[in-house]
Amino acid sequence: MKYFILTLLLSMALSGSAQRKPKVDVPRDSIILSDPCILADEGTQTYYMTGTGGLLWKSKDLEKWTGPYRVAQTDTASWMGKHPQIWAAELHKYNGKYYYFATFTNNDVIIDSYRGNDIPRRASHILVSDNPAGPYTPMADSTYLPAENPTLDGTFWVDTDGKPYMVYCGEWLQNWNGTVEKIELKKDLSGSIGKGKVLFRASDSPWSREVIDGKVRPNRVTDGPWLFRTGTGRLGMLWTSWVDDVYTQGVAYSESGTLDGPWIQEPKPITPPNHGHGMLFKDLKGRWLMSVHSHRVDEKGRYIRVPRIFEVDLSGDKLQLK
Repeated sequence: MKYFILTLLLSMALSGSAQRKPKVDVPRDSIILSDPCILADEGTQTYYMTGTGGLLWKSKDLEKWTGPYRVAQTDTASWMGKHPQIWAAELHKYNGKYYYFATFTNNDVIIDSYRGNDIPRRASHILVSDNPAGPYTPMADSTYLPAENPTLDGTFWVDTDGKPYMVYCGEWLQNWNGTVEKIELKKDLSGSIGKGKVLFRASDSPWSREVIDGKVRPNRVTDGPWLFRTGTGRLGMLWTSWVDDVYTQGVAYSESGTLDGPWIQEPKPITPPNHGHGMLFKDLKGRWLMSVHSHRVDEKGRYIRVPRIFEVDLSGDKLQLK
């Protein structure tokens, strides 16, 4: 529950900040942002960064940013309600359009209760725009995933079969063993096809852990999946969990080279402690970079999350941090 409360407070703070006039030349390390995702758009020669809170920042050099801008427009008559929380937004360019993958939460609708925790309606969803700066608006389908299951952190992948998929997390709050799953999408990403399939579970991790009832066990959380291919064509996935109270990111690789796996977890995390929810992008100079957030306490004693960037090497058989 501490993870939910932390993200809720941060999302509320970020949403409020969007009401003010956008700021110019803001240093990246002074931006408060969870789950940063960066789109390097060649057409505009601009970087677009989004994340939790439903806001967007723009930059020409990855260091100084202008924003935030509110870019997500939702249907207030849909299951999301009038003022949904927006978590972990991602931008993806596909077939000439730009898509906004994000997690939307309606706290006024409770779908389940487990071990004393009420679970609000929360789901991964997709908006669309003709412009990387938005606005991003709803498409035909109001629901991509089952209403009775809380899902989050949806990302995008086109598999070897040429079909588009959403890869997302089944939230741990419902069964205390989070999942990473896939579901096929329509060609224009306006809806989903069929049912989701579990790719792996939080309990498969060899590196995450927590103490419950005096026993050390794998952590319950699956968070922030991101797909990539190495220079040798190997399919990998970043994903994040916790080691006790330290946010930590690992990697899994598919033995089949497809989303169906099986997925083999690396024995150790890929990033230093206190970094996670990563994604990979190639900058406008051709370098492969990883965007993550880390936690710190600011000068007022507040627990905040800030975006960081690592350079990575994808040329071999495994992802490596430089």
